[in-house]
Amino acid sequence: MPTPLTHDEKCQLLSLASEAISSQIIGSPANPLEITSDKLFQKLGCFVTIKVNDKLRGCIGNLISDKPLYLLVQEMAIAAATKDPRFYPMKKKDLDDFDLEISVLSPLHKIENFEEIQVGVHGIYLEKDSHRGVLLPQVAIEYGWDRTIFLNQTCIKAGLPPEGWHEGADIYIFSAEVF
Repeated sequence: MPTPLTHDEKCQLLSLASEAISSQIIGSPANPLEITSDKLFQKLGCFVTIKVNDKLRGCIGNLISDKPLYLLVQEMAIAAATKDPRFYPMKKKDLDDFDLEISVLSPLHKIENFEEIQVGVHGIYLEKDSHRGVLLPQVAIEYGWDRTIFLNQTCIKAGLPPEGWHEGADIYIFSAEVF
């Protein structure tokens, strides 16, 4: 995992994400913030999760990036608000009450043995044939899943049968700094 972000860096990313969503929905330009931390220029993957009343409202991210983190956070925030196919695009009325969670990801690490997965520490990215699925580390904790259920649910998200990970699947793990 890269060097942890400071409190100020986390606050800046959360502000950037919130401002990006509001600007996109309202249709006004975002207030530019000066980025002074080198860590926010790192090219790391991230996910932005939007919740309303502790319920998922949108979540989109990239596992890897060729963009600086601060730009990817803004892009993923807008995508979570407007392009998550599970929800209608946010409208002005939705801006009154939402919470953001950002997950900054470590690089992917391919594993050979599923027992390497540590529930609550690792997220899972799974590929099999043309199917792909990803679940963030905090999802298993939120639902009280063990390792097997976590793998089964990643398969379901990928459009595979729950036990699809047993044979022929490539499994990658990653950690996340969640705030």
